[in-house]
Amino acid sequence: MPSPFPGFPPEALQFFRGLASNNNREWFLLRKPLFEEKVKEPMRQLVDALNLALHDFAPEYETDPDKAIFRIYRDVRFSKDKKPYKEQIAATFRRSGAPHHQGGYYFAISHKGVAVGGGVYMPEPEVLLAIRQRIAERHEECCRILAARPLRKQLGNLEGAQLSRVPRGFPADHPAADLLRYKYYILYKELPPSLATSPKLYKEIVDRFRIMVPFLQFLTASFASKQKKPNALATFA
Repeated sequence: MPSPFPGFPPEALQFFRGLASNNNREWFLLRKPLFEEKVKEPMRQLVDALNLALHDFAPEYETDPDKAIFRIYRDVRFSKDKKPYKEQIAATFRRSGAPHHQGGYYFAISHKGVAVGGGVYMPEPEVLLAIRQRIAERHEECCRILAARPLRKQLGNLEGAQLSRVPRGFPADHPAADLLRYKYYILYKELPPSLATSPKLYKEIVDRFRIMVPFLQFLTASFASKQKKPNALATFA
């Protein structure tokens, strides 16, 4: 069966190579029509195609392209890096009705590579606490999900910063101590940039999104547990 997305045109990666060397307003404005035609419009088509795939295995994550695709403009107000534009185009698929800090699926395209991932990144304190509580209570289930061979092969291990110690409120010798120390919970895989212009791109993203379903379901169940059974004793280090 042919891929529903043929890949990005070569001009898309050429655009990002040029932007990396000329990240300024003058350069971008001259090439904005190119960006719209060769980068943003194919990105919309890819998001539409991925939504059709998500409908089969994670329909609650279908997201309108206008809401899924990140703006190329950077917020430089509080950053030392004053480059005005992001040197990639990315999209996120969030669970319907849920705020952004409750996670979802993600992918990004640039001249440096293709990134595919999912999970909960930089969660609010109460969301992070809920995830840690669920891991503490059901660590064997969490470990089985993360140890599944297809997941390990396609996505590797959990990514992200960790505390130096188990957070307060949880036993220091807990069997899932290593998992409890994470500050956020994501799976993330970088693939070669040549994939971006290939019809294989769609399948490579879909396969990884599908494999992450149990992981996302586990994290999502944490939020429901939090509403039913808050733990006032556990706090953060």
